[in-house]
Amino acid sequence: MQTLREVINEYKAAGKALGHFNFSDSNQLKAIAEAAKEVGVPVVVGLSEGEREYFPLAEARALIDYYNASGAQIYVNADHTYSIEKVQEALAAGVDSVVVDGAKLSFEENVMLLASAVKYAKAAGGDILVEGELGYIGSGSDVKDTLPEGAAVTEEMMTKPEELQKFIQETGVDLMAPAVGNIHGIVRSGQPKLSIDRIKQLAGVSTAPLVLHGGSGSSDEEFREAVKAGIVMVHINTDLRVLYKDSLKNALAVGEDVAPYKFLGPAVAAMQAYVAAKLRLFANA
Repeated sequence: MQTLREVINEYKAAGKALGHFNFSDSNQLKAIAEAAKEVGVPVVVGLSEGEREYFPLAEARALIDYYNASGAQIYVNADHTYSIEKVQEALAAGVDSVVVDGAKLSFEENVMLLASAVKYAKAAGGDILVEGELGYIGSGSDVKDTLPEGAAVTEEMMTKPEELQKFIQETGVDLMAPAVGNIHGIVRSGQPKLSIDRIKQLAGVSTAPLVLHGGSGSSDEEFREAVKAGIVMVHINTDLRVLYKDSLKNALAVGEDVAPYKFLGPAVAAMQAYVAAKLRLFANA
């Protein structure tokens, strides 16, 4: 199987994007894996620190190896990792990439954290990619009433090209997740719009492929424009969580079934259909 770096470079050259979907249990992972096999494209799956407290990376890695052996092409990412200790745990668990989240730190502290993570990833071998974040886009893959305080949704607060260049040079990161009007989670009072112009500006100077975090709530047209502007991977979590919960509620409300597969099956099918649609969109943007 190709390495994640090889897939990303291939997608970047072709002007398309990989889908990255977070999961918290084996049902979500099954839906993502089946969608990837259905569409016939690679996919990245992510576990944040909170998610991997519930679903350990070692268990996820074993299931992903099973799905890969059965025809899928899945890469596992240690998403939103906040300390070197957690980076080291993720590297030992056999991830393909790790997102080191220093977005709330000062620029200098963020650089120090990422530079250390890059050093450990190189020492671990296996071509593990390290992704940095620059610009605060809120936290928590949930449904919010209002925008998070301090979120970079204005042009002035978004990641700037010169900052991005300096960050990459000083850290050696493989991937970059900038603030371009995106927000983690869904905002009830109104989802901010992506700045396609800022994505183009950043893509024009970045030596590291760009990743869009906080994809939930964005329209398909925004995704198409973002990929054309230079985004190479799109993260989605909240939309899938909401769909999972709503599908389970609907299934449980019908009949008196107590067999888990009878009410979990429709939820898995709904998530599979959603992921498959997004994978097709990103690969054909």
